[in-house]
Amino acid sequence: METQSSAYELEGKVKVIEDLRSFPSGFTKREFVVTTEERYPQDIKLECVKERCDLLNEYQVGDEVKVSFNLRGNEYNGRYFVNLHAWRIEKKAPGPSSDAPENVPEESLPGDAEDSPF
Repeated sequence: METQSSAYELEGKVKVIEDLRSFPSGFTKREFVVTTEERYPQDIKLECVKERCDLLNEYQVGDEVKVSFNLRGNEYNGRYFVNLHAWRIEKKAPGPSSDAPENVPEESLPGDAEDSPF
């Protein structure tokens, strides 16, 4: 049977960055939480494993990010678990705070006051 892994993306603000956790087997992971920017924001916990743990060194709480991740699932003692394995984190470029074009004088914007139906 062939398996296929799909990549997903998530955008939001970093809420929590946990410390690196090492296990006796040599496995390492670092978890973090991103709050989505939706009508009903969600706090989503993701993790970086092994060499990807260093990705989080460049970020701090409050940073706007875009995270690329894979869904990973497994069964342990009859219980099922889903993990979101982050493999890329990028800082989001700050966008304009309004719908008006930047650096354009108001008088050159379309919709002159005399043309207004109100």
